[in-house]
Amino acid sequence: MATTDPHALASSPFLELLHDQIRNEFTASQQYIAIAVYYDDADLPQLAKRFYAQAVEERTHAMMIIRYLIDKNVTVTIPGVDPVINEFADARAPIALALEQEKRVTDQITALARAARSSGDYYGEQFMQWFLKEQVEEVATMDTLLTVVDRANHDLFDLENFVERELNRPVGQDPTAPRAAGEAL
Repeated sequence: MATTDPHALASSPFLELLHDQIRNEFTASQQYIAIAVYYDDADLPQLAKRFYAQAVEERTHAMMIIRYLIDKNVTVTIPGVDPVINEFADARAPIALALEQEKRVTDQITALARAARSSGDYYGEQFMQWFLKEQVEEVATMDTLLTVVDRANHDLFDLENFVERELNRPVGQDPTAPRAAGEAL
């Protein structure tokens, strides 16, 4: 017999992982702020701009999950965030960290999609499809950025020019993106 008790829904493996993902997304946002501040302090404005924008994007992902849970009538508890790294050896290190973070998030999103599917939560599975698509883009972008920083061979002006030319262009709103609680910034 199906239940409509929202607290019963909150105990499914998928929804438990989804609650955990709120923390993961907020932590990713804070990590990107730390990276942006590092680049801002190093007078690398294009990299700083890129990572400030990335921080907002990660926050928006958390807010999309919150909106989904609210819409599903599931109680939401806002978590704290995990510690972030604030000190880096050189301009390459934050990008390498960002790539590893995006790979970790990809694994988390894949586990969420798998949990939704295995529990027969078709709404949850559909919700995760956008995030899977997004992670392909996120990993590819950070991988490209790491390749470019390596090819620039410590020439940060070349790196800054690449970021300005290729990554810091205005992007239109994705009409397929889930709504965010409080709407996207």
